[in-house]
Amino acid sequence: MTKIERQKKVAEVRGVWEELSGFFDERTRRLWAAAEANRIGYGGGAIVAEATGISLRRIGAGKAELLDPPDPADIVRVRRRGGGRKKTEAMYPVLMVDLGSLVSSSTRGDPESHLLWTTKSLRCLAEELIVLRDVWVCPQVVARMLDGLGYSRQSASKFVEGAHHEDRDVQFEYIDAKTSDFIKRGLPVVSVDTKKKELVGNFKNNGRKWRFKGCPELTNIHDFPQDAEAKAIPYGVYDIGGNSGFVNVGIDHDTAAFAVASIKTWWLRHGAIRYPGAKELYITADAGGSNGCRVRLWKYELQRLANELGMVIHVSHFPPGTSKWNKIEHRLFSFISINWRGEPLRTLQTVVDLIGGTRTRTGLVVAAQLDESTYPLGEKVSDRQMASINITRDEFHGEWNYTISPTSQT
Repeated sequence: MTKIERQKKVAEVRGVWEELSGFFDERTRRLWAAAEANRIGYGGGAIVAEATGISLRRIGAGKAELLDPPDPADIVRVRRRGGGRKKTEAMYPVLMVDLGSLVSSSTRGDPESHLLWTTKSLRCLAEELIVLRDVWVCPQVVARMLDGLGYSRQSASKFVEGAHHEDRDVQFEYIDAKTSDFIKRGLPVVSVDTKKKELVGNFKNNGRKWRFKGCPELTNIHDFPQDAEAKAIPYGVYDIGGNSGFVNVGIDHDTAAFAVASIKTWWLRHGAIRYPGAKELYITADAGGSNGCRVRLWKYELQRLANELGMVIHVSHFPPGTSKWNKIEHRLFSFISINWRGEPLRTLQTVVDLIGGTRTRTGLVVAAQLDESTYPLGEKVSDRQMASINITRDEFHGEWNYTISPTSQT
């Protein structure tokens, strides 16, 4: 082949290449180049390489593939199975072992390890692997290897309840059975508790709400208690049968007197209307706090309430460490927190309005009021006053389950 003929062949191949190259993928490109080289004959590989820029090695690979067609299952693949650059963890399997040791619970925080608690990012893990094995590893490869090891980014979960009482589950069943019985008989059953105390003022409230772009709520940098205008103490009463809530927002102290006063207010304003003529009330509460099972003032104030209302008050406490099972937590308080998320609680009236504005698609309705009464700390209940309480303890865990009936004493 003369020089002029060779130049014509190069120009001819280049013309076809420029017209079709945009439609080729990696596999069809090398097969087309190989076919052109075979068509030209002797020296065809060099001509195609000069015209297209495809290496002679790739053209040779294409020729071999034309002589040995792939399996039908591989026809749709750009590369043969196993082709392409191997993954870093495949080339260096020891990296998976090293990474597992770096993030495993047995070594993290080990003072002899270079990887400290504060350096667990993908970038720092990659740098640690580079130091250990002198192999280039990028953060994306570390993320892929962690996924392969079964790891994922997770935050801490509040799950551990503390000491597990042997009769915990039985007490849950006891409360559930008694609740069902009261509801079937049309009697009131309430779940009570104190929600987290809130500082009232220009403080950031966790969560986000819709606002114009670039116009966030401007709040104080620090949440110093001394900068608060007041402290809101929301005590909730959740009517289980009626799916309604009442929150008494106090400003003094969270005492047993405040707790019982909140229950009394709920009954006079809401309970008596919903349950006319009811002479029994069932209260479920936590084992600690102002309504704790060991709080003398709680039982004494309940006796006074029973006398005033002429009602028999049944009480069941959840076992210690199981307050999250109290229905008021996830049927009332959680929705209040959702309703006021991102909204600074600048005034007490704001707190009351946001609580009272809580609604759900399942029909939850919430009422709230501000309680400006004082409830001093340190009130003592004497043995004589305790003896005056008309209390009947149940056979099953009488310290958790008891009934207070009206007496003529006040």
